[in-house]
Parts: sequence; structure tokens; C-alpha cells
Amino acid sequence: MKKKTRISKRKSIENLQGVLFTLPVIIGIAVFTYYQAAQSLYYSFFDYNGFSKMDFVGFKNFVNIFTHDKETLVVFGNTFLYAVITVPLGLVLGYLTALLVNNKLKGINIFRALFYLPVVIPAVAAGVLWRDIFNSDYGVMNQIIGVFGLHSRFFEVASSSMPTLIFTTVWGVGGSMVIWLSAFKNIPVELYESAKLDGANAWHRLRYITLPMSTPMIFFNLVTAVIGSLQTMSTMVIMGGGAGSAGKGESNSLYFIVVKIYNDAFGRGGRMGYASAFGWILFIIIGLLTFVLFKSNKWVQYAENN
Repeated sequence: MKKKTRISKRKSIENLQGVLFTLPVIIGIAVFTYYQAAQSLYYSFFDYNGFSKMDFVGFKNFVNIFTHDKETLVVFGNTFLYAVITVPLGLVLGYLTALLVNNKLKGINIFRALFYLPVVIPAVAAGVLWRDIFNSDYGVMNQIIGVFGLHSRFFEVASSSMPTLIFTTVWGVGGSMVIWLSAFKNIPVELYESAKLDGANAWHRLRYITLPMSTPMIFFNLVTAVIGSLQTMSTMVIMGGGAGSAGKGESNSLYFIVVKIYNDAFGRGGRMGYASAFGWILFIIIGLLTFVLFKSNKWVQYAENN
């Protein structure tokens, strides 16, 4: 009986130690995530006048978003267009890059580091860098295409702003590349050896082993990419900046949902309640899309199902 008491006491001490170690993270998440989310939900039912006066308006902010705000269709159109193109593009490029650097070649670790290096650059710094690269007057990109007698204004005209922005997504494929590599390393080598003995070539091994065995990571990257693309902001504000554009881009060509939320919250007299309502609509959309993705993941082949 005493032995059981000592074991129970020791487990209680270990549990308490675990809680104490994780307490800073728990407090941080509670204060800076859950409390802020609950506060924004509360704000969404009020109308703020310059951050000083607030009047309860119920669901009026939510209704106005879809009935009176002419910018709603613009930001939704730009955001979903960006997501529809960049999500599959990023997945494919990241996967192909990972396949390229997954070979056992001399110096391959250097190439992996070079591919991943852009990921560690802050988004704001990357935005400034791309803005200078695509500058129509002194940008490097115009100097490169100038060799072929071409010239573009890139972010300075609406017609080329979105294509230019999508082109910059190649910059961050190194992030997903690392995740793909971890998936490849978990594929048993015996499967490839057996396939080679059966006469399977490189394409067959890719199609019937590598792709099916990495579907869990494909699904993970798909979900995170969808969420990330709908929440993109910092780079947009810089590359979509300009005189009085407030991060919208030329003729609202780079006006995204999160940019609008930022502008509504900290501009126009501080429409914090309206911005909070828009943020919760974005949250609901992301939640629904994530739910749909999880409900349609029958194509994912988990190891325990094989």
C-alpha cells in the first residue's frame, strides 16, 4: 500500500513539473490567442467611432460586409485567385525540388541549404527585396529581360501585379521542401529495393511508392498552404504599397482580405468592430475549407491502413 502511495506521489510530482514547464506556453496561448480571439468576437457586434465610442449593433457589421461594402467582392476575388494558383504551384514546385535534392550526390547538402535559405528571411524584408527587384526604373528583373528587348512595370500596373506576385511564390518553396524530405526519409528503403528487383524503373517507383507513401505529408502541406494563402498579408502591404494605396496595389489588384482587415482596423477612423467581423468571416471560411479537406482525404494512404 505504501509502495502504491509513493508511486502515486511521484507521478503527481512529475505531472506538476510537466505543467510548470508548459505553463509559460499555456499562458501565452491563452492571453495572446484565445483571449484576443474572444475579444475580437465581442468587438464584431459593436460599431466603433475612432476607438473612443462603441455602440452595440448586433449582426449589422456582418450584414454590411455582404450588402453594402463594394470592396468585399474585390478582396475575395483577389484572395481566392491567389490561393487557387499559388497552392498547387507551391505544392508541385516544393515536391519536385525535394525530389531533386533527395539524391545522394556530393555537395547536395549545400544545395538544400541554398534552397531553404530564403525561408529564414523575414516576410517584410522579402517584400522590400522583391519590390526593388521588380522596380520599373532600376530593378534587376527589367535589366535581365531587357537583354531580350522586353520591359515591364510589374507591380506598377494592375494587369501585371498579380502575375508578378504569384511568380514570387517560387521564393519560398524551400520551406515545404524540408517537409517533403522528411516524408521521403520515412519511406522504407526495402520497398525501393524490392521494386528494382521486380524491374520497376524510376518513374514506376515514383508513381507507385514515393507518391502514395508521401500522401499524408501532401495532405498536411495542402491544408497549411490553403490556410496560409488566405491569410497572406505582410508581403502584400509592401509590394502592393505605393502612394495612397494602403497595400491594395494598383487599382486594387493586390487588395486581399487580411489587408482590408488591417486597413479597416487601423484606418478610416478605426473601424475595429467591422474589421473584427471580417476577421471572423475569414475564420469561418478557413474552417469550412479545412473541414472539406479533411472530409475528402480518402486518397491519403496512412501506414496503418496499408
